[in-house]
Amino acid sequence: MVSILLSLILCFSVFNSVDQPNNDPCEIYGKVFYEKDPQRAHFRVYVEDSESFADVIVFKEVNALYADRPGHWATVSNHGLADVYIYIEKNRSLADFSIYYTDIESFAGCNR
Repeated sequence: MVSILLSLILCFSVFNSVDQPNNDPCEIYGKVFYEKDPQRAHFRVYVEDSESFADVIVFKEVNALYADRPGHWATVSNHGLADVYIYIEKNRSLADFSIYYTDIESFAGCNR
């Protein structure tokens, strides 16, 4: 009886877990939700003032269908629709990586 209950709990937790994206910031793209709680975010991100110092150059896509390459992010307002949860960190030393927002689509991507 205990083993059946344990199996059900394990099965339930596997199907309800949120897949965390790859840890490489250069491979992040798609639908992004800006999380207010840093504990629930996949990444803590610092926004740079200059693209020279940023790890990733981000272009904000209006349509999520076009956010299909690294650095192309489409903001979603629903937590459940997001591919990645981002927390904007104000302290550079606490961030996982840094980004710079660009207005030019072809500039988006990895800056390493």
